[in-house]
Amino acid sequence: MKKHNFNAGPSILPQIAIENTAKAILDLNGIGMSILEISHRSKDFQAIIEEAIALFKELLNIPEGYQVLFLGGGASLQFHMVPSNMMNKKVAYLETGVWAKKAIKEAKFFGETVVVASSADKNFNFIPKGYSVPEDADYFHITTNNTIYGTEIRTDYDCKVPLVADMSSDILSRPMDVSKYALIYGGAQKNLGPAGVTFVIVREDMLGKVDRPLPTMLDYRTHIKEGSMFNTPPCLPIFTVKETLKWIKSLGGVAAIEKMNIEKANLLYNAIDSSKMFVGTAEKDSRSLMNICFVMKDQYKDKEDAFMEFAKNRGMVGIKGHRSVGGFRASTYNALPKESVHALVECMSDFEKENA
Repeated sequence: MKKHNFNAGPSILPQIAIENTAKAILDLNGIGMSILEISHRSKDFQAIIEEAIALFKELLNIPEGYQVLFLGGGASLQFHMVPSNMMNKKVAYLETGVWAKKAIKEAKFFGETVVVASSADKNFNFIPKGYSVPEDADYFHITTNNTIYGTEIRTDYDCKVPLVADMSSDILSRPMDVSKYALIYGGAQKNLGPAGVTFVIVREDMLGKVDRPLPTMLDYRTHIKEGSMFNTPPCLPIFTVKETLKWIKSLGGVAAIEKMNIEKANLLYNAIDSSKMFVGTAEKDSRSLMNICFVMKDQYKDKEDAFMEFAKNRGMVGIKGHRSVGGFRASTYNALPKESVHALVECMSDFEKENA
């Protein structure tokens, strides 16, 4: 049976990226060696990382003065690296979920960390509005997509201080104005590639301004100088990132991807909103295109396990909500085909007919 992969991460990847990665594991471009065993300093791998960086810059129209890095440690290490490199006295954070809270915790090690607004009082089911950012902050940090709660910031904020964004789960899902950001980072394992590599897009003139000495590995300038190869990079995930970026380009770029994502999300949200049995959890003006969260209405709560089993038998994978919120979550990342969303909508409709 065909599986419909709604996993929140590691998540679905383009089939062509998986197939080409599998080929490269056996033999990279006919060189007689696997991508797993070549030197990261060889001309073969250098060509791979250079192509990945060039595609990243092309697809996001990244301006001059920005550097693209591929690092290890996940977004969780970036929670520490960002303030380490960019915070002198005070920073501002928007608290929109678990990952934002984790980033705030790390920033507090370096100095005054102002939470300008939070949606914690409503279990992070909306994106706060109407707050002000201190103009003396060294930067303002946002988490653009909140995978656990299904909320998303889908605009590029105008900000009087340098803007930093964790875009782990919505990078390349829409066109964006990179010039409005000082730094963008994220783990690859949602829209970009497999777990094991982290991307950083940083405006180079933002670096070298902090008073503290920086450990070599935590200094972005180290990795810029060495072309992401100060230490051995995660070569296989970077190869898959390159293949995913090629796939996005082949479809027409991020504008075409955004159109597809809107269609998929509308299809599922419309089914949820018209349902007798299911209800969405995020406020409508904060809804994510990447992670669609919903629960059973109160009178049907006792049927959640039955629906999970029903959906599993229909080939649905990964729709169980995060353990901290329960319910259901369908992650509709770039690589998820529309037919999978149709299949989930049909599954929900059929279960409702039998049980409502």
